[in-house]
Amino acid sequence: MAQQHLDPTDPTAGAVTGDALAGYLRAQATEFLRALRLHRETGAGAAAGGSEESVDAARALRRSARRISASLHTFRPLLDTDWSEAIRPELAWVSGTLAMEHAYAARLERLLQALHRLSGATALPAQAGVVDIADATGTAGRIPAPQKEAPPAGPATHPAATPDRGNLTVGAAKSGALLDRQLTLARTRAHSTALQALGSSRFHAVADNIAVLASEVPLTPAAATADLRPLAAAAEERLTDAVAGLPLVTAGHPYNAAALIHGLSPDPAPHPQDAPWHQVRLLLRLHRYAREVLHGDSDPVDVRLLAAGQSLNRHRDASEAAAAAAQAARTPRIAPATAYALGVLHADQRHEVEAARFAFQQSWQRQTVGTP
Repeated sequence: MAQQHLDPTDPTAGAVTGDALAGYLRAQATEFLRALRLHRETGAGAAAGGSEESVDAARALRRSARRISASLHTFRPLLDTDWSEAIRPELAWVSGTLAMEHAYAARLERLLQALHRLSGATALPAQAGVVDIADATGTAGRIPAPQKEAPPAGPATHPAATPDRGNLTVGAAKSGALLDRQLTLARTRAHSTALQALGSSRFHAVADNIAVLASEVPLTPAAATADLRPLAAAAEERLTDAVAGLPLVTAGHPYNAAALIHGLSPDPAPHPQDAPWHQVRLLLRLHRYAREVLHGDSDPVDVRLLAAGQSLNRHRDASEAAAAAAQAARTPRIAPATAYALGVLHADQRHEVEAARFAFQQSWQRQTVGTP
């Protein structure tokens, strides 16, 4: 987008009109179609994962779909209501369906790396060659808390292999194999679902709408002279209000015992403290995309905003990994050592959740203090 030379005597100087929104949506629609063509040319293959090119193409499809959907939401008063309200849920469906395979793969890698770190094993748990993931003589899995607290930082004064570490190492291999089987199966199913979705008439209808959007954006007549900045400011205000509702005082401490107490319970319901943070993550994304519409390629990188988004992504990943560990621990007839390892893994990921909240609090407070 060309830079504007502002006239200080003009009250409309600096206004960003609907032309900028139309240009942004056309560009994202073009990216969507380009990624779709690349995905069809490379092919996802029959096996989960597909080629590297198809994975990149699917990621580009998700990225464009998210940005189009977010822009339709933020600037909906300037767009044809019936059209935008009809296509937004479809874009969310495309983005969500294509994201699941990658999410399961990343979750499995995260959990196996954590097991490797916690157990001190020389190989990743899933690589230990253990295929027996159930023990008929074991008990139904719950989520036990670790028996000992972590030692304070400083020189090591205890033997390298403690009894708890030994028990964890014994259960890590089987728990790693259990997670590998469950999440790989989920990933394979997600891959098949994505392939079916991309070949469905529903997706073809979405692609047809995006093809039209690449050449013609259904703006309202008022969009030609309307200023986009108030709508973008409203998106930022919604983000600010949502952050204000977060327990940032609690997040200002690296350890939140109350959160871990609930997290270690056998209740399969989602963690009650996570939902507001997930909502803030979505609102932060809407704010970032609104900035892209206003400033285009000239939008400067806000390092603090970027750090806040990375912390919230880390929070989402850790909370979902903790839920996966808890779900695996509820598998019937697993051995006590396996259940213990999964319990330690769950607690570790809930600690990661708290660390991510702490990091967000630090970056957001710096952003607030540094704002004129």
